[in-house]
Amino acid sequence: MAKEENRNIKSIRNIGVIAHIDAGKTTVTERMLFYSSYVHRVGMVDSGTTVTDFDPEERERGITIQAACVSFDWNDCLFNLIDTPGHVDFTAEVERSLRVLDGGVVVFSAREGVEAQSETVWRQADKYHVPRIAFINKMDREGADFFGTVDQISKRLGATPLIVAIPVGSGPPHVAEAFRGTIDLIAMKQLSFDKESMGQEITVSEIEPDLRSEAELYREKLLDDLSRFNDDITELLLSEQEIPEGMIRAVLREATLSDMAVPVLCGSALDGIGVQPVMDAICHYLPSPADIPPVEGVDIVHKNGDKLTRKADPDEPFCGLIFKIQADKHGDLFYLRVYSGTLKANSRVLNPREDKKENVPQLWRIQADHKEQIQSVSAGDICGVIGLHFSVTGDTLCDVKLPIMLEQITFPDTVISMAIEPESAEENKKLVSVLEMMRRQDPTFKTSVNEETGQTLISGMGELHLEIIKHRLTREYKLKVRIHHPRVSYRESVQRKGSEVGSCNRVIGGVRHFAEIKLTMEPISNDDQSVEILCTGKDESFTPDFKAIVMESLKEESLGGGQLGFPLISTRLTVTGGSFSETDTTETALRIAVSDAYRKALKEAGIVLLEPIMKLEIATPEEYVGDIVSDINQRRGIVTQTHNRGKFTIVEGETPLSNLFGYSSAMLSLTKGRASSSMEPLKYRPAPPDVLKSFNLE
Repeated sequence: MAKEENRNIKSIRNIGVIAHIDAGKTTVTERMLFYSSYVHRVGMVDSGTTVTDFDPEERERGITIQAACVSFDWNDCLFNLIDTPGHVDFTAEVERSLRVLDGGVVVFSAREGVEAQSETVWRQADKYHVPRIAFINKMDREGADFFGTVDQISKRLGATPLIVAIPVGSGPPHVAEAFRGTIDLIAMKQLSFDKESMGQEITVSEIEPDLRSEAELYREKLLDDLSRFNDDITELLLSEQEIPEGMIRAVLREATLSDMAVPVLCGSALDGIGVQPVMDAICHYLPSPADIPPVEGVDIVHKNGDKLTRKADPDEPFCGLIFKIQADKHGDLFYLRVYSGTLKANSRVLNPREDKKENVPQLWRIQADHKEQIQSVSAGDICGVIGLHFSVTGDTLCDVKLPIMLEQITFPDTVISMAIEPESAEENKKLVSVLEMMRRQDPTFKTSVNEETGQTLISGMGELHLEIIKHRLTREYKLKVRIHHPRVSYRESVQRKGSEVGSCNRVIGGVRHFAEIKLTMEPISNDDQSVEILCTGKDESFTPDFKAIVMESLKEESLGGGQLGFPLISTRLTVTGGSFSETDTTETALRIAVSDAYRKALKEAGIVLLEPIMKLEIATPEEYVGDIVSDINQRRGIVTQTHNRGKFTIVEGETPLSNLFGYSSAMLSLTKGRASSSMEPLKYRPAPPDVLKSFNLE
């Protein structure tokens, strides 16, 4: 039975749990669900009993692959919580989640500190101006360093961490000063978490005498830091008066919402220590939808590029953003963030990108792999929609009479491909259908057909990404396919400036077609590595209509890539003029001339094959550093720096993706399983001559 839901917008917290792989995000999420009474048993990653990692691949591998949404109550707040992946291959899941979330909990391992993917997700949160709190997890591990991690948050992430809780002890149970609780520096109380109830029962007591001086020192530092944001606290400090808890929390909240500070807490989610204070901190310091500035969009009615805004108000015109699709043969589930207005089941909305109306037959409250039907959803909330026909990830849905188009979600380009072949024609039909379903669900998964070989290529963000797709095809969909070795996604650019004239002077079907186009092609250095297309021709015979056709045709040519067929990047194409006839210059002539000029200029400018370079970070015991560095050098990589992080040496390098297939296994073999690594796309750089020769290009 569908139900009506009325939620106080100020009580909603749309939050994401984000971090480097294996920092404990899912364990933190599962503890939150347990303490909020959403579940009555704690889900364990190692046992495959978690709520949010419900996919068989996730449970088998013990990692999060796709972002999962779950809603639950805590105190007077309602959390729409999204547990995101930590592995770089699934960074798009983090990207699209952060696009629609209002706040984030960033989890760090107290032993490993700020790791490579920690930096990546932090940058993603910066991009979307997402306020966040930090939870330093795994304080029960040997080598845990709370204050060292706080220092790294400041230095490596450029953040202003404000410590609001300090650990009592550090390390595993067998050490003398084992981690056993936390001290709340705002209330100045010590918190102990009952082991028998798995941390559900908390004892609040006075701070132990031998810990008092340290707690007072860090409370004084916290107040001193907060005084920079508020004059009232400064005055109370100077007059040595007691500062009320409410004032401290209010100023800390203001500093957090303005991205000026990050509250830092600590604990051990696995041992049930310190998670409830994080949940309280979410209520205290992270924003409700009402605290977020009005969302901006584009006026699509007048097509003048003017900006429109929508406030987080149920009475505003409706608009929302589709940020994820869960594909299903019985009907796709569209995850929708509602930014303004109210959406009711059985209503009609507009998809402005397609300029088509969509029916919204069903609305659902998403609870991981379960859902509950609801009748309506209002501004600030997140829901599921079933029954849309034209919409894809990143599309806006809005009021039919008052349309607006929100900024779409951008995803990184794929870096690796594999060829896949069905064993029969019947399997091919099934394969096409399944690949289309998977492509709808995952915007970083691409499919294409090689025109020369007829092979179907699947492309993704890394080896693990494609390996999981391969497993799903064979295990979940029972497809009989052959899969070939991964192929690197190269790019092309040009070596130098080249200018050529392309022409068309022929008779087709008794009609003369004439045009000449002068084209200059040159390399450029731009941040987004895009292709710039300009027109500087000012001849009166080069009419606006001719220019429009030439520019459109040139854009189509550039999308076709360079001489090897790989996408063209970091190149400027400039049409400097040409020769035209009022009677004989046709659209066909212009397109032929552009194609001719493009091919000639590409040859004149000379090709540069660019290969993807990965940023590599390895955490290894000191005795294996020499072997790691030697191995990187053999893979045509360079070591950019080494530094210590706790008991590990961190080796950072840049290595071509083509030489990193199977790297994780090789690294574990070199270090007897004691090292860990992560990699992420960094940039493109020219490939050496022998790689270019392998393409048989003269």
